[in-house]
Amino acid sequence: MDKTHETHETADMIRYLQMADEYRMLYDYHTHTIYSHGKGTVEDNVREAHGKGLSAIAITDHGPGHLTYGFDMKKVNEIRAEIRRLQEIYPDVKVLLGIEANTRRRAPYIDLTEEEKAEFDIVLAGYHFGLTGAGCVPNWISSHTGLFGGDSTLKVKNTAMILDALYNNKIDVLTHPGDKGPFDMEDIAKACADTGTLMEINMKHQHLTEEEIRIAARYDVKFIIGSDAHVPQAVGTFQGSLARALAAGLDPDRIVNIEKKQK
Repeated sequence: MDKTHETHETADMIRYLQMADEYRMLYDYHTHTIYSHGKGTVEDNVREAHGKGLSAIAITDHGPGHLTYGFDMKKVNEIRAEIRRLQEIYPDVKVLLGIEANTRRRAPYIDLTEEEKAEFDIVLAGYHFGLTGAGCVPNWISSHTGLFGGDSTLKVKNTAMILDALYNNKIDVLTHPGDKGPFDMEDIAKACADTGTLMEINMKHQHLTEEEIRIAARYDVKFIIGSDAHVPQAVGTFQGSLARALAAGLDPDRIVNIEKKQK
């Protein structure tokens, strides 16, 4: 890529970021806390949401199947009590208890049982490293070295894992689709359209990418921006994701949790 092309791309992104400033985020359904590997408490995240004028926030720590920082299901009552306390302090911010489940290649295809899913107000799910039964080793190698990137077998297995998760579970949001391995975004978008699952444009990761957004936008899906905040200051951030969506030509009206600021 020559320097002139790079300059044009940079100028375009600055323009899209300026356009993104004309919008505001309504709610953030993807945030992490010290209950998994976030840096802040539930109160830290809620306070940040309040300060940024969000109407709602979901606390969505990682599913219990993660080997190093999965949510301890024994602490559901503890975190519920904390949310009830905070709801009285911040009545203007609806606080949801959610989870970001991990997708797997074996039934039930996420790391939650039916009984565990019932404990949460909202269920997000996405592919992550750090658990068994998810093809993590070849996907880690593919993501970090480029090897296996063209491996159609790996792509088929990864895509089937996501489709099985979507069709066998009620998933509200599919987080950072396309991250950490090769996936068939067209098949995933079709499945999200079939199941009414929101496709996330993630702030922490570059997925959905511009190209992935273009592919997904061909189908009758809705999108959501998630901060994927691992520190409280990141709660409610969305401009980078929105700029990426605008660069892909996506109609902002298809993103459910943003709206244009009133002049």
